[in-house]
Amino acid sequence: MEITGKLVKVLPEQTGQGRNGTWTKQQFVIETIDQFPKQVCLMAWGDKAADLAQYVPGDTVKCAISIESREYNDRWYTDVRAWRIESADGAEPQPAAAPAPRRSEPRATDRPLTTFEEEDNGLPF
Repeated sequence: MEITGKLVKVLPEQTGQGRNGTWTKQQFVIETIDQFPKQVCLMAWGDKAADLAQYVPGDTVKCAISIESREYNDRWYTDVRAWRIESADGAEPQPAAAPAPRRSEPRATDRPLTTFEEEDNGLPF
């Protein structure tokens, strides 16, 4: 999946020691470019955290992401990992689909199925 948005905030880098060695992760927040913008917190792991350093808040980025959830003690945690981060300046944001223009003249299907006029007061039964 891909998500494009404006970089809002870069959170502090976190490091730790695991059984496979030292790990590094950095979270960052982007705001989507939609009719109703949403803020999404993404994670960059390892060398992708270093890739994030070239961007500043306000830049438009396109991220290839993977979404994963896991359960721990009957609670669910979801990670949105960015495995590719690139500038979206060359790519234009996708505009939201515009609603269809309204027609000024009525269509045949817009007319009522029956009309009740003064001279037509006969009942069908």
